[in-house]
Amino acid sequence: MQIIKTEIPDVLILEPKVFGDDRGFFFESFSQTKFEETVGRKIEFVQDNHSKSVKGVLRGLHYQMEPYAQGKLVRCVVGEVFDVAVDIRQSSPTFGKWVGVFLSAENKRQLWIPEGFAHGFLVVSKVAEFVYKTTNYYAPDKEGHVIWNDPFLGIEWPKIGCEYVLSEKDKLAPMLSELIGGNVKCY
Repeated sequence: MQIIKTEIPDVLILEPKVFGDDRGFFFESFSQTKFEETVGRKIEFVQDNHSKSVKGVLRGLHYQMEPYAQGKLVRCVVGEVFDVAVDIRQSSPTFGKWVGVFLSAENKRQLWIPEGFAHGFLVVSKVAEFVYKTTNYYAPDKEGHVIWNDPFLGIEWPKIGCEYVLSEKDKLAPMLSELIGGNVKCY
């Protein structure tokens, strides 16, 4: 497995070694030991999630507040998405910075997003299926949102030839500055 560092040191791209021939392919998608060696600490995943979305669906930016903060190991198993992680750790030197990566069934890349990050993705193919492991259980009363087009963040979402489709809660999410100004600790 190749580890690709991003502009935010805690966010990592994991690119598996794929063995393929005319029958298809094989790759190791997860090894607890190798993963912990990569991130440099013990990680316990407690939940797996799977979503299916059509082109233009933008999910995010979501996070879980303490004590339910979630680290996520994400990948796209059908189609392609543009995946984004935003550092919302107020004491971090990369606070407010973001990383965007194309994840697809073809490139088989995974993205490690540690606790303290908001996360979202945009479906850029006709359909996409997105799977991820989390380090904590989902707690609806501890869910937070940041608006996807917050000018402070300046996320460069790709142009895909159609309107983005968002849930009502994602359309109404606050800007990061509103959360901080309201003394709401993101993480």
